[in-house]
Amino acid sequence: MKKFWWLKQKVVSFFQYNKIQLVTACIAIASIFFVVTYQNVHTETYDIEKFSTASETIRSPITIENTKETERRIREVVQAVEDHFEISEEVTEEQITYINEVFEAIDKIESGNIELDSEEETLDSVSEKITYLENIVHDQLLLEVDRATFRALFQATNEERVLAKELITTALYDAYYNGIKVEEVDQAIQTAQQKLTYSTLDSSFVDALRPLIAFSIQPNSFFSADQTNEAQQQARNSVEPVMIRAGEVIVEEGQLITNELYEELEVTGLLNEERNFYPMIGLFLLVTLIGLFLFFELSHHMKRSNFHFRKLLAVSVLSIFIVLLMKVVSFYTTSVNPLYLVTPVATVSMLLKILVNERIAIVMSLFYGVIGSVIFNADIPGLLNMEAGIFIIFSQLASIFSLSVVKDRGSIIKSGLATSVINMVTICLFLFLSFEKYSWLDYLSLSGYGFLSAIFATVLTMGMLPFFETGLRILSDTKLLALSSPNQPLLRKLLIEAPGTYHHSIMVANLSEASCEAIGANGLLARVAAYYHDLGKTIRPHYFIENQMGMKNPHDYLDPYQSAEIILQHPVDSAKLLKKEKIPNEIIDIALQHHGTTLLKYFYYKAKERNDKVNEDDFRYEGPKPKTKEAAVVSICDSIEAAARSLVNPTQEEIEKVVSSIFEDRLLDGQLNDSTLTFKELEQMKLVICETLKGIYHSRIQYPKESNMKEAK
Repeated sequence: MKKFWWLKQKVVSFFQYNKIQLVTACIAIASIFFVVTYQNVHTETYDIEKFSTASETIRSPITIENTKETERRIREVVQAVEDHFEISEEVTEEQITYINEVFEAIDKIESGNIELDSEEETLDSVSEKITYLENIVHDQLLLEVDRATFRALFQATNEERVLAKELITTALYDAYYNGIKVEEVDQAIQTAQQKLTYSTLDSSFVDALRPLIAFSIQPNSFFSADQTNEAQQQARNSVEPVMIRAGEVIVEEGQLITNELYEELEVTGLLNEERNFYPMIGLFLLVTLIGLFLFFELSHHMKRSNFHFRKLLAVSVLSIFIVLLMKVVSFYTTSVNPLYLVTPVATVSMLLKILVNERIAIVMSLFYGVIGSVIFNADIPGLLNMEAGIFIIFSQLASIFSLSVVKDRGSIIKSGLATSVINMVTICLFLFLSFEKYSWLDYLSLSGYGFLSAIFATVLTMGMLPFFETGLRILSDTKLLALSSPNQPLLRKLLIEAPGTYHHSIMVANLSEASCEAIGANGLLARVAAYYHDLGKTIRPHYFIENQMGMKNPHDYLDPYQSAEIILQHPVDSAKLLKKEKIPNEIIDIALQHHGTTLLKYFYYKAKERNDKVNEDDFRYEGPKPKTKEAAVVSICDSIEAAARSLVNPTQEEIEKVVSSIFEDRLLDGQLNDSTLTFKELEQMKLVICETLKGIYHSRIQYPKESNMKEAK
């Protein structure tokens, strides 16, 4: 029989903690995520020819630069840049210097302030003056200005020459200021000559000055390659890249496919399968990362808590359920009608917290938010709908944190109401952050989506919870609370058929719950398991001392071996009765393990009094030893309660002594080796148990008897 139970526990242990199952579940979840989101990153291609008509509206699947269009715009702006010219100040000064030189030389000659040869005393004739002038002015002047111009200057009065000089230099400064290009020389000469024409000077004198003006005006604006290149570079830099945004309409239905539209379709990869490979790689990496994080997270829980295969199956089923639900909703979601706000995503987070634990629920809510941002991306590869992702995460976190203690269905309803508030606040947050202007009707209608999402989640949670609890036989808090009801048939059976054992179980439950809460174990599980741990005693209740109630002890008439067989059988009987009534396995395991393989000392020593050759194994429980913290706690509290009840007038010292001796006995006997209890946790348990027992067995006031009261009168 012992070998059978040992083999069974090995199989169960393998079934619960097999890494292959964990890897398989993670791969399955990641694969479902990949399959569901595949269409959201897959780029559909089209067989379209130029100058054909589009049969449907085509949007860009990616954000990419249209390099050809960008280059075309750059060419246009570069070609539009005018040539840049550099004005030479040297030319301006040189030409004006020539003019000043002529007029200054004439003034000197006319004033006689010149040096002549010894043979010449004065210059009497104009010809002599001109000859002298030609000897002292620049040779370039003589090539372009004839003697008639010089003659007119000598024949003019001093006032006329001063006015002519002023007009010519002013005209030159005006012409040279804006620069004179080669092709603008003639126009500049005409402009300067016109300024003299409209002056008060005699027309004949003005005509004589025209050659001098023509000589004075030369090109001073020359092409600058450096400035032109710099201007062209600035023009290039000013051109913004022509981007085709993800989701942007490239071709409307019925529109003619022009060369430009065809190029855009080609750039965005809509005409071939060339770009489809890369989004698949990105999606594969995403789901792989999620699968790896999920594997490490679940491995952590498998090592540190009672995370069995059924909980792993619940995580897998709920993950598949939520992604399929989001996928269905995405088919009807548009930019105008964001139905993802109605998706009851909080259903899964509440179920995970109830069926598994809070940390798993939080971690999975983050994964669902990421996957949701892909599912609701309007089938645009490379785009993540961050609003949808944030809403999904916030909605789930709100349901997790608001679902603190599940005492009844009302706790789920309260969590749903709290989630609805967070949903509406999140939606308003999106609307306020948007650049678009929304009316109050929009705020109300979209907030109503968030409210409906929470209500649907509440209804689905309450509706789906019994199926998971029954179908997967997962022990949730709601299931434990239902099992703890005094009206539960098995507890009523225990109360009626073995009232002493029932009272003992209640006491063990109180001690166990307090101890588990002190060390961070599941106090509710320990309490409920303690209620049922001795259910097997109802088969032969009077063979257990707490149910004899003054009657003779039937063990006085039995052989020690027979008595031991009856006592040792009650954990197995408890497990059978519980299994028959389909009580969760966690409670069955605690009932089976609560005595471990301890020695039934009373009948062992009684048998040894008759025969020294007694096999100790015949008086040990079949076990197995406690495997979890809760089972170990119930085992210790069971023995401590029975020992404390045997004390006649228990004092604090006696209680502490009994508790310490039982802890020491269990440790020395190796009964706690298979559990994960630490020495620190054992010390914490010891303190809590002692305090609880002292509260139960505190000293009471001795009320005087009626006869003594009469005598006192």
